[in-house]
Formats: sequence, C-alpha cells, structure tokens
Amino acid sequence: MCNRAGVALLLFLSFESTYFAANAQHVPNSRISFNTVQGWGVKLGTELYHFGEFITRKKEVEDSWKSAQIESRDGEKLVQSMGDDIRAMMELKISAVKRIVEAAENMAFDKQNEPVPEDFQFYNSKEMEDLMDDSITTTPEPEFNMENWIVRPPSKNANLQQNHHFSSIPVNINISSVHVPTNVYAWAPEVIKGIHWSEGLDTHFINNYQSDPTLSWQYFGSSTGFMRHYPAMKWRADPVDIYDCRTRAWYMEAAASPKDVIVLVDRSGSMTGQRRDIAKHVVTNILDTLGNNDFVNVMTFADTVEEIVPCFEDSLVQATLGNIREFKLALENFETMEIANFSAALTRAFDLLEIYRNNSGGANCNQAIMLVTDGVPYNYKEIFEKYNWKYDTPVRVFTYLIGREVKVADVREVKWMACANRGYYVHLSTLAEVRERVLEHVNVLARPLVLQREKHPVVWTPVYANVTDPKVADYLWEQRERAEQKERFMSQRRDKALFNSEKEQTRRWKITQMKQGQYSEIGNSQYQLMTSVSMPVYDLRHNEMRIARLLGVAGTDVPLSEIQALMTPYKVGVNGYAFMVTNNGYILIHPDLRPVFQQILKPSYNSVDMIEVELFDDDRTPRNFSKELTALRQDIIDQKTGNKIMNVKYHMDDMKRVSRGKKHYFWTGISDSPFTLVVAIPENYGRHRITPPPTDDIHRLSLTSKNISARQYLSDKWSVHPDWLYCRHYERTFSTPEEELLYFLERVAKPGWRWPAKPRPPEHHKNKQGHGHNGSVEGERNKAAQRNEYYCDHGLMQALVYDARNTAWFNKSISDSASDDKAAEFIQRFGYIVAFLATHGGLTRWQTHPPKDHDDRVEFGKQWPRAIDEVWYRRAVEQHYVDPLSYVYSVDMNTEKFPLNVSAALVTAAHAVFHSDGHRKAPAAVVGFQFKHERLTEWFDNITSSCEHSKDCVTCASEEWDCYLVDNNGWIVVSKDSTQTGQFFGKIRPDIMSKMIEDEVYKTVHVIDYQAVCFREKKVTNPASTIRTPIDNLRLIMSWFVTTTTWFYNSVSLSMAQSSYSFDDVSYQNYENDEDTDDLSMSKPPTRTHERDFEKLVLINRTRPTPCDREMFLYQMDYTNLDAKLNKPLNECNRPFYAQLVNYTNMLLVVVDAMCAKKDVSILSIDPSEVQYNESLPCLKHKHPLYRKQPASCIRNHTEESNIDMCGRGSLLNRNILWLPFTMLSLLWIKIIF
Repeated sequence: MCNRAGVALLLFLSFESTYFAANAQHVPNSRISFNTVQGWGVKLGTELYHFGEFITRKKEVEDSWKSAQIESRDGEKLVQSMGDDIRAMMELKISAVKRIVEAAENMAFDKQNEPVPEDFQFYNSKEMEDLMDDSITTTPEPEFNMENWIVRPPSKNANLQQNHHFSSIPVNINISSVHVPTNVYAWAPEVIKGIHWSEGLDTHFINNYQSDPTLSWQYFGSSTGFMRHYPAMKWRADPVDIYDCRTRAWYMEAAASPKDVIVLVDRSGSMTGQRRDIAKHVVTNILDTLGNNDFVNVMTFADTVEEIVPCFEDSLVQATLGNIREFKLALENFETMEIANFSAALTRAFDLLEIYRNNSGGANCNQAIMLVTDGVPYNYKEIFEKYNWKYDTPVRVFTYLIGREVKVADVREVKWMACANRGYYVHLSTLAEVRERVLEHVNVLARPLVLQREKHPVVWTPVYANVTDPKVADYLWEQRERAEQKERFMSQRRDKALFNSEKEQTRRWKITQMKQGQYSEIGNSQYQLMTSVSMPVYDLRHNEMRIARLLGVAGTDVPLSEIQALMTPYKVGVNGYAFMVTNNGYILIHPDLRPVFQQILKPSYNSVDMIEVELFDDDRTPRNFSKELTALRQDIIDQKTGNKIMNVKYHMDDMKRVSRGKKHYFWTGISDSPFTLVVAIPENYGRHRITPPPTDDIHRLSLTSKNISARQYLSDKWSVHPDWLYCRHYERTFSTPEEELLYFLERVAKPGWRWPAKPRPPEHHKNKQGHGHNGSVEGERNKAAQRNEYYCDHGLMQALVYDARNTAWFNKSISDSASDDKAAEFIQRFGYIVAFLATHGGLTRWQTHPPKDHDDRVEFGKQWPRAIDEVWYRRAVEQHYVDPLSYVYSVDMNTEKFPLNVSAALVTAAHAVFHSDGHRKAPAAVVGFQFKHERLTEWFDNITSSCEHSKDCVTCASEEWDCYLVDNNGWIVVSKDSTQTGQFFGKIRPDIMSKMIEDEVYKTVHVIDYQAVCFREKKVTNPASTIRTPIDNLRLIMSWFVTTTTWFYNSVSLSMAQSSYSFDDVSYQNYENDEDTDDLSMSKPPTRTHERDFEKLVLINRTRPTPCDREMFLYQMDYTNLDAKLNKPLNECNRPFYAQLVNYTNMLLVVVDAMCAKKDVSILSIDPSEVQYNESLPCLKHKHPLYRKQPASCIRNHTEESNIDMCGRGSLLNRNILWLPFTMLSLLWIKIIF
C-alpha cells in the first residue's frame, strides 16, 4: 500500500509541474532531437503505466486468482459436449412436433367430415382485441355490399398478457388462435372444417409447452391456407398482412422433397397486356415456393428459347433469396413478340433436366416443368414420349393457361399435357387468383409423401427472421425514399435559396452517404433470428376419392439465441466463438452474421456462406478462395469430425480495426439435422482456461457459511453478460439478468437445492393409424417427464461466484484505500475516472470517481456489460502477447457518420490479467480505467512541451512541429488540433502514414465484406418517348375502358385485396397537395434550365438495395523488429517525422515537421468501396459454385399415384361469362372504327 501511495505522490508532483514550459522560446528552424522524442515516449508511457497500476489496483487483481486452477482446453471434447447439448435440445423440439403431427392426423381422421355448427366461433388472430394496444395494426377487410351476404358469427376474444418468453408479445398461453391469409376466405367449406377440427390441438400445444418450457411458437399450417398457432396472439402486420404460411420455408420444405424446376414462359405476341402481367405474377409466385435446397431456372420462349437471366444459361441455380430476386428483377423487362416455338422450349427443358438427373446435380430428387402460356397448337405428345415417358415420367409438367377468353381446344390440350405427366393444370384469368392456384403444385408434389404415410421427414430450415415476408425489405426502402423525396419537395418550397445553397446541398449529400453505410448496425435490431423444425401432416383416410391429400405441416420455432446459450461461450473463451453451418455451407449462427442494415433485412441475409464470414489470411483477391479453405469447408458440410489450424484475420469496432492470428477449428456434425457445429479457438491464449478449485462449490460454501448467500459478494456496481445463460426461470420474469441471478444465488444457499438435470425428450409412442384417441394421447402426456421450473449452468455459476468472491474487495473505493493524502487529492483533481474489472466468468465491476450522484452518463457496466466480448477486453488480451505490461488505449472514433464531441470524449485503457501456474497461463480478467480525453491531452502537452536537460529546446509547443498519439490501428488518440481526435491518421497525414507503411511500421490488411449492401439506381422509363396521333390515343383509351370495365366487374373483390400491397410498383408520388404550401412562383411555366436545376437539386436518385462485396484496407502495427524500424533519423523533408513507441502502451508518438509541405499523395481511406466485377454477384457465384450436401430425404414416387385422377382446375367464370360476347363485339367495333 505504501508503494502504491508513493507512486501516486510522484504522479501528483509530475502533474503539478503544469505548463511552465508550454511557452518556451524555440529557435527558428531548429529541430527536435531524436533523444528528446524518445524521452517523451518513455516518460509518458511510464507515468501512464504507474497511474494505471494505481487506479486499477492491478496487483490485488492478480492476487485474486492465486487459488485458481488452469486446465487445458480440449477443443475436441468441447465441441463434442456442446454438440450433445444442442442435439438433445433439438430432439426435444422434434418430439414436440411429432406429437402435434400424430394428434392432427388422428383428429382429421376422426372429425374431418363432421359438420361445422352454424354458430361456430374461433379465435381469429387478426380480429382479436388487445386491450393494452390502442393502435390499429392490421389492415381491415374491405366491406362489400353483395347480394345473399351471409352473416357469420363474430370471432372469439380472449385476454392477452405480455409474456417475456414470447418476445414480450401479449399472448394467451391457454389457447391457440388462427391466422387466415388475406387471399383465403375463412368460411370456405374446406377452410372452416380444418379450423373446426384443429381446435383439439390446443391440448397438445399446452402439454408440449408444460413438458418443455423452452418451446417457442408451435403451429399447424393447413394446405387450405390457415395457420393455427400457439399461444394465441393478436396478429400484427405493417403495413398490410401478406403472410401465408404455405410460402414459408418451414412449410415448403416439409411439404415436398427438394426439386429442380424449369419455368417456361410464353413470350409470343399474344401474351400482351394483362396476360403478360398474370404470367409475371405466376412466375413470381412459383419462385416464392422455392427454398435453398431447390434449383430453378426461368426461360422465355417465342421463336427462340432464352434464359431470363442470361448468365444462368444452360443451368439450374440454387433458389436462394439472392437468385430469386435476380429472376424477379429480370421479369420486369421481358417483351412479347413473334410466334411461340413450344417444341424448342420443351426439348430444351427436358434436355437440361436430364443432364442434372444423370449427373445427380441440383436437387437430385423431384423435377418439374412449369409451362405458362395462353394456348398451344396441339399437345406435343411425341416430345413427352421421347423425353419423359420412356424414363417412367421423372419430370412432372404443370401448366398454367392464361387469359379470360380461351379456346376449348387450348383447355383440352394444355390440361392433357399436365395430366399425362403427373402434373396439374390451372386456368387463370385474373391476378387475384394466382397465389391460390399456383400453390396447387405443392400438394401434387406432396402426393408420394402422403401415399407412403409412414415416413414423416424432419426438416430444419435455414436462418430466417420473424417478419412476414423478405420482400418487405424492398418495400420499406421504397417508403423511406418516398418520405425523403417528400421532405426535399417541402424544404425547397419553404426556403428555395437555402435549399439550393452549396452548403445545404453538401450537408444533404453527406447524409445520403451516411445512410448508405451499414457497418454500425451489426445488431439484429427488432428482428429475432430463428430456425424451425417441421414435419408434414397426412390425410390418413383411405383413397376412395383417389386423392392423396396433404393436410398441412406442423412445426415449432427455435430462436437462435436458445442455441447460442448452449454454446457455452465462457468455455470457448475470449476471441473464440462457436458457429453453425447448414448442408449448403450457409451460416445458421455466427457472431459476425450481419443480417440487418438501416433496420431493414439485407436481401440475401439467409444465404451467407461460411467462407464469406471466416476471413482466412491468405491475401487472395476477392472470391478467389484457396483449395485448402474449400477443402475445410467441405469437411465441415459433410459433418465429419475434425480439426485444423488456419491463419485468419478478423475485424472489430464496426470494421474500423483489424487483427490477425491463428485459430484452431474443431467441428462435429449434429446428427439428424443438416447442421454442423464449429468451434474456433485462438491458438496461443486459447489453449488453457481458468477454473475454480473443486473445493469452491457454491452450494457447499453456502452450507458451511450457515446458509449465507453468495449474493453478499455482489453489492454495488456490477453486471453480468446479458446473453449468457447462468440460470433461467421458466415461470417468473425478471427486469434484468442481475435480478434473476440474485434470485438464484438465494435459492442455491438454501438446504435441499439440486442442480437441475438437462431436459431430455420424453419417449414418443406412435399410435396406429386410424385408431388414435385423445385418451391415449393424454396418457402419454401424463407419462412425460416432470417439468423443471428452471435451468442452471452449474459450471458458469461456479465460475461467476468464484470471480465474485475473489473480487468483492473491488467495491472499496480507491480514494478510501489510498493512505496518502496527496494520492487522494490527485484522484479528485484528475476529474471523472472509472476503474473497471471484467472477468472470464462474465462479471463486470466498476468504481466511479467522484461517485456518480448527478452525472447523466450511462454507468460503465450498463454500457459495456459483455465482458469478454467487449472490444477493449479482446484487444487487451491480444496485446498481452505483444507486451505483457502494456495497456491498450482507445478513444471513440470520429467519422463523418458519427462525429465525435471531443470536449466530452473519454479515453479507455485496458490491461489483461493472466494467471500462471509456472508452465501454463490463461487470461483471468481485464482491468482498466476510463477518464476524460482532455486530461490525457493535458498530460501529453505537459510532457511534450518540455525537455529533460535543456530549457531552450524545441518542443511540440512550437508551431513548427505537429505531435500526435496514434494507436496500433492508425487512429489518432491525441493531436494538437483537437478536431482531429478519433480520426484516421492516414486521412490527416497520408504522406506520413504512407511512409510508415513503407517502413513496415504498419501493415496493410485487405478485408473483404461479403455481406455488404450497395445501392443500385433504378431505371425509370419515360412514357413521353413515344409520340402518338390523337386517333391512336382515342383508340387506346376506348380499348382500355372496355377491357378494364370487364375485368373490374369479374374480379373486383379479390383484385382490391391483391392491389392493396405491391412491391414491384415504384410509382412516383406527387406530394404537391400534401400540405398548404402554395408558392406563387411555382405557378409560372418553368423553363428547361429551371427544370434541369430542379431535377438535379430536388429529385433523388431512386435506388434498390442490392447484395454486393465491399473491400477495405485496414492497418495494424507490425511489432516485428519495431525498434529498428522506428530508430531512424530525420532526413530533411524526405522523412520529416520521428515515430517512437510510447512505453507500456499500444500508441506511437509521431512528431512531424510542420514546415515541410505535405506531399501530394492520395488519402488513405479505411472506408469500404465496392468490388467491381465484370458481372453481377449472382452470376459470379453461379460461375464458381461451391460444394453443398444434398438433403438425405427424397420421396418422389409412389406406385399408387397413377390411380389419382384429379390433375386440373379451371378459372370459374360463373355468370360473368355472359359478358364475353359483349366484350368481343366491343373490341371488334373499336378496331373497325379506328
């Protein structure tokens, strides 16, 4: 204690020697000597070091872990143990879904034909009232005044309460509710029958949740469109409800085995107008039913056959979100002309599918051709005989006949093509019926599954977000741009001079640039990422009607946070992590998965490949992956158990810092799933970990201490890692993780405490088909394992309590422990200081000086509670292997997007504490302190404005010299010009930074962001480019009026619902009449010059977020022979600077001769720039495909399928067919007249 007080006295005296030398006279054109700069670096570093030792009480912290043990971290055992826990959790979810499937099949078998009472009521999710929410969150159904309108009973209502387990959404855990899509009528006979009999699933939902309280949402999605979900909730959809469970991954992948699909779209001259629109909508809806395990191509045909995306020629592409989006964008531009060559189109499709079938490529299971046309000359039987029938019909043919007026011959031939090839025929005359009719093909593909009855394939989906539809991302971006356009209009009208000024335009340009950055939004925002497990539900009735019917799909969600909690990050350690990969090589879970930008989902967020996230340090060009890396990827996808050491680079601080090192990868497959678990551990400090001694068991210590709780060690200013699973109570909610932890520490101290065993799935009994009864199901439920009300991680709790007990002394104030009055006075004069301590067990403690009474700052531990995952913790542990005595200093970054308020800036210093047993060592904690930046600036100025042995020397106080403190990644910590604080040194002095890079003081690290988003300008067509005569215009108006009136009469109700929400329409909004802001000057006809100025200044460039690759060049100090690189003399203006390492820190002291002109070199930017390829990113990925593992389950044929007759459905015109003669005569009259 005396030594520490003495150190504080020395620091105080040094700080007292204030600024007498700040105004020292300098000799004109004289130089600062190298020894002076070296002395400044030594003095500043030494004083900062002693201050850090004093303020953090590092010695006492090191002594706190004297009794700790060090054990080797066995990566193979770790990944195996972690995999077993995840596998057990997954088995629980599968078991729950199996019970739902069994119950649904038995209920449907027994009750499906029961009549539905006329007064039947059900809980409609969209109509349930939430008494706690006054806002309108659903789109009201349109009201129609129709004849013979049937009054239906109102929906049932229930009390809803917020439930923390279900994302704090108001729910009712005693019932389920039903969601019915906008395009489905709830009281249609088949729909209401399903809603009626499926009410019995509530008992099974509730029992599942009681036996496994970790279960998330459970649901049954019917093939008729409704979805029964548990628990009941009010459905929220903004702006409208477009959710349809049948287009979600969990439904599509369980309903049918993987498939290769070729969509053939007729683009002949007759496919114009509404027929073209319907055809596009058909293709869009077909694409929406595909998933990551399906393969597809879309071709248009007239006289020739062409891929709609040219680079996908002669191939099938994986149906990822990115590729599907590429198809949809290309659909906007296809034109109709010439005569359709069906022979060429069908032959091309069959040839391509045969190639994939013979090579076992693509999905390697189902194959289908989707033909979209308005008529065929004949049925092309010879082509089907040659390419399909002789191979036992491996390819199904689905036909979509487009148009209101179709020939009987067209219907006959088109339907025959589908029926003769195990497919389905659909006639479509309106846009509104497209979705429902297109989904028929899913039921057809499901027939082999239903007919075999016994196998229920278990399907796990890729990662997805809990939003209604991925297309919402494009819509939300459009809405933002429209709002921005409106704001620009109104601003220009309010003050035209100000708006048109260069300053204002520059400001707006900067805002636009900032909005297009995405790196600061690494969190998942309001989205919850999850995977789902699902199974098909079959109609078990005998096939008297010759129909193999899929009842639907049952499933449950598994939030990825639940899986991450089982990855025991405290066992992996700092800068280590676990992640999971799918059979396609895509990331399911990874700490660097960044699915969100600007609070919007990225277009390809669920198909990020493993090698796009794990950045291996091989300095190769973008997407030029090494064979070693692709071999590692293949072993992981194949679910082999193995390990490998690789050189990697990884970014921190929102991609503003970079580090490099070796990581040891261990992996193992998760059986009965498409997932592989991978653990990555740093090669040096990751080999060992700290563990408490066996005698320090929490419960035993509590009993020997007369039931005194371990919470006594956690009294004030502490936090725990918010994402780690210490203990979780399933029936109680807590406001903070700390509150929940204290609750369990009290329980552990009481007699009779038992650590809960990990839950295991109860045995599942499958009733014989057709003989299931609710009583036997209930009996099974009663035999289920007893419900645990809580779960605790014994190892993590043990580590936390050990850390808490051994660091309880940290709560004592530094001022109180300092025996020297000068030391206490020094702390008071230094101003705001926070001393902090974070442990490997996730505990963070802090002390504030002076005590925080009225300060409005967020407390340190509340702002930085993630312990080993915080950037300062990670950097401090890495720095230990550079210099075990050094502290890592950092200041908040100062960028255009996030400018730094230097006057309020804080400096953070962190130091890693390692524990050693003589042979091995491991990181135990990180200590540090945080203080005002202005204090460090004063300290720096005091030292660099004086010389040790001379009063008449040149110092940094001279205007002829600029002095900086620059950290190990090139960011300015201190500068004479305070506005430069937090900026990248390469931006301020690119000439000096370039020289240091040339001298290898800093090393350039090329980092590629494969998850980036770029903003492509939308092409807007100009209708004024075509000049028509008045008669042409009149003819078009008359034609439009007649056809539109006919169409409107036929489909008014459904078309209103359909057109209420569109992602493809990007019509320009006119905001002139939004507010009363008329400007007389605007009424004058504008000149062309004014129009150009208006377009340039006011109109924004409409953009579309597009996946892309961005590259950036970050910098890291190279400590190899650093002294030799730095000990170089000043060489006039050829080398106008000194650079010296500040002792015991990660900072360089850079002293620059300001009298030398800055060399004209390009600014070194750390900002990302788009990687320019010669083709689009989907095309590039397609040309360089990566290995994938095909799903194990494939059921595509059944011998009884040939007995099924139903293979088509027409568009029901009803009485509207009477309008057809009038329509034809009207159009003929218009053509004759004009």
